[in-house]
Amino acid sequence: MAEPSAQRRRLSLPSFSRHEVALIVITVFWGSTFLIVHLAMKHSGPAFFVGIRFIAAGLMTLLFFHRAMRGLTAKELWGGTAIGLMLCLGYGLQTHGLQTITSSQSAFITALYVPIVPLLQWAVLGRPPRLMSWVGVGLAFTGLILLAGPEAGSLSMSPGEIATVISAVAIAGEIILIGRFANEVDSRRITIVQLLSCGVFSLLAMPLIGESVPEFSWVWLIAALGLGLASAVIQLTMNWAQKVVSPTRATVIYAGEPVWGGVFGRLAGDRLPALALVGAALIVAGVIASELQPKKPMKEERE
Repeated sequence: MAEPSAQRRRLSLPSFSRHEVALIVITVFWGSTFLIVHLAMKHSGPAFFVGIRFIAAGLMTLLFFHRAMRGLTAKELWGGTAIGLMLCLGYGLQTHGLQTITSSQSAFITALYVPIVPLLQWAVLGRPPRLMSWVGVGLAFTGLILLAGPEAGSLSMSPGEIATVISAVAIAGEIILIGRFANEVDSRRITIVQLLSCGVFSLLAMPLIGESVPEFSWVWLIAALGLGLASAVIQLTMNWAQKVVSPTRATVIYAGEPVWGGVFGRLAGDRLPALALVGAALIVAGVIASELQPKKPMKEERE
């Protein structure tokens, strides 16, 4: 018989799969886009820029995978459209909110998507997260709050704040929907649909929010094309990786986006306060902690 001590549950060391490594890499891409978007917003409205960016992303992806579109199914069409709508709401409402609230307030509110995802995963997919996943979510959420800064907590639920709350729910919805359809669709086809639909939804929203087409500028054009290529790679990777990685686990990884944003901002001359550095460390700890899992009790040895 095995010794009693061998029956105890122990934590196994974290090991990242290639799917998780891919998500970490695209999170680095995400973080690098903040400076580009900030520059582009000086020459274009948010809805127009998001529209052009994602239509460009969809067309680029279509160029590479046009033959695969012959097998497009109804599930991929309406699933991709639903994900595209969440993308549009997430990007659009967050950018709209930034016109009236500070970036730290936006970061504070947007962080709500981290605890929302595991709850939606449980409610919608019927898959309760593991204990260590909850620990990772808690660490990542706390880290995001610290990154936002103490001044971000003074909220009054203004229109800009409400728009950002809805954007956080939309971001969570996007992650859940990707997880819901990942194993039932072709990653290439659903990515093309969601990118193009996000772009179309954004352009259709322009008259609703009173945004006009900006004057031509090489800045917004080059930025839209460059970020369009990045968006194509990011969404393709998300649809592929979340076939294996759970929405909650993916969310903890995605929470590293502002950490990389801070790294690239630091390279550009920005300085992060000490509290933000602690927040960044907690997010990294959350990514590691969510990968830890108790080892199952050892089976009794045969004599």
